[in-house]
Amino acid sequence: MTAALVAGLLAGYGIAVPVGAVGTYLVSLTARTTLRTGVCAALGVATADGLYALAATLGGTALASALRPVLGPLRWVCVAVLLVLAARGAVTALREYRGHRLSTRTAPAPPGPARAYLGLLGITLLNPTTVVYFAALVLGSQATGPAGPLEQGVFVLAAFAASASWQLLLAGSGALLGRALTGHRGRLATALVASGVMTALAVRMALAPG
Repeated sequence: MTAALVAGLLAGYGIAVPVGAVGTYLVSLTARTTLRTGVCAALGVATADGLYALAATLGGTALASALRPVLGPLRWVCVAVLLVLAARGAVTALREYRGHRLSTRTAPAPPGPARAYLGLLGITLLNPTTVVYFAALVLGSQATGPAGPLEQGVFVLAAFAASASWQLLLAGSGALLGRALTGHRGRLATALVASGVMTALAVRMALAPG
């Protein structure tokens, strides 16, 4: 259970830490409205990450049963997917940092708490990288041995909690910290940290017995 908890926390932080368009919008939304609205928006992002973690866990279990004869080689494919995602995130962050291209999202009128939650939930659900990321993690873990319902639940809840804690940090940071995280250097640093987490997960998966 401890392993599932740690894996879920690492997975949640790995996908949540990069401050891109959604993170930038979350910080600016909180600065323009209220903390309540920002918290609701943050929970919308975390809910999407939790739903993707749940879908990948359930789907990964079904796929693992059907593909058990090739799960050994599949683990290395999953390791490669995580490494590619980590490398792409780092390269993109470096390119944007050097070119000083920061993507921002603007809205004509600040939404209320409910609309902020639904809006950020929908935006995050449209990100295909999230489902690819969680599916790779789950399938790679299945290759080392099946996980029971309790471990799966712990993984999903830990991933949600990790994502929620980071998004709430962004929402509660206010304009000052928001400028630091969404500026050139802040976005570079958070993207490199996330790439490092993804790389660590890939290495951990590659070194696992079996």
